[in-house]
Amino acid sequence: MIPSPDPIATLDDEVDDLDIPDLDVLEGRAAGEIVRIDLGPDLAGQRLDKALATAAPDLSRARLQALIAAGQVSLVVEGGEPRPMADGKAKAPAGVYQVRVPPPVAAEPEPEDIPLRVLYEDAHLIVIDKPPGMAAHPAPGCDTGTLVNALLFHCGASLSGIGGVARPGIVHRLDKETSGVMVAAKTDAAHQGLSALFARHDIDRMYLALVRGAPHPPAATITTQLGRSPGDRKKMAVLKSGGREAITHYRVEKTFGGDKPLAARVACRLETGRTHQIRVHLASKGSPCLGDPVYGAGAPAAPVKAALTEIGFSRQALHAAVLGFVHPITGETLRFETPLPPDMAALEAALEAL
Repeated sequence: MIPSPDPIATLDDEVDDLDIPDLDVLEGRAAGEIVRIDLGPDLAGQRLDKALATAAPDLSRARLQALIAAGQVSLVVEGGEPRPMADGKAKAPAGVYQVRVPPPVAAEPEPEDIPLRVLYEDAHLIVIDKPPGMAAHPAPGCDTGTLVNALLFHCGASLSGIGGVARPGIVHRLDKETSGVMVAAKTDAAHQGLSALFARHDIDRMYLALVRGAPHPPAATITTQLGRSPGDRKKMAVLKSGGREAITHYRVEKTFGGDKPLAARVACRLETGRTHQIRVHLASKGSPCLGDPVYGAGAPAAPVKAALTEIGFSRQALHAAVLGFVHPITGETLRFETPLPPDMAALEAALEAL
């Protein structure tokens, strides 16, 4: 473990991975239907979500808010491409709107024979090393190939319904493209116990990130308010007001590229677990995770960019390396540590050669 500048006893997880509100089974709409809504002058100037709900009463306002946040609502501009509408609170211009209604997520995920790297398993819980590219549970546009689908096959009927039908066994999440250690419950008692541990921040977690440049100072605590970005509802952002408090302790473990670092390896501990917390906080220090397609604004130095291209690295370079907790049923102290996955290890090796 790394010492934090302001030591804390417990940590929460980097929750992940849904960027947008969940979309439930659609109300009376065919799967994947594109709905056109003609918004007349009588509704123009009202809040967009309210105006669209009035013009299309079989789509609820809450549904439209979620669809707007998901980037599924566009204003059809004559002679041009449809213009996505990002803010449901904005005043609605008159015109024709295109609403893309995604297919519903199945109420009950199906078991799938997907290999899992199991670090620990007993009758109560299972700890796995999640690979990058695997979502924690089904969501719109990602209803197969998830950790839940794999767990349902691996654990059988014992997992069914634990923690809810759509997300059985899941007590915390990692971003889809973040690799590393996760724990899932196999019984109601274990689910309740693990959920209580996370609620009390009584979980030991450490992440490793490969970042652009190096944050300054080399060890510090980042404390901000985090919430949805006003300009892009599918992103999180540091806010001046509102949002929720987010605290990350970080330490630079290694730098690459000489006295003026081109990249660095950073260890992060979380005092809170907000969506995309580490990614947003590191980006706020000018050192986003390498390969981050959402928060990695600006190109890295040419040698780093060449290294990324050479090995085909295209995800955020973030790995949940350590997970420690007290077993909620047996009381045993458990701690798991996993090395960098092959793609991040290859990237680190390439950075060391700079």
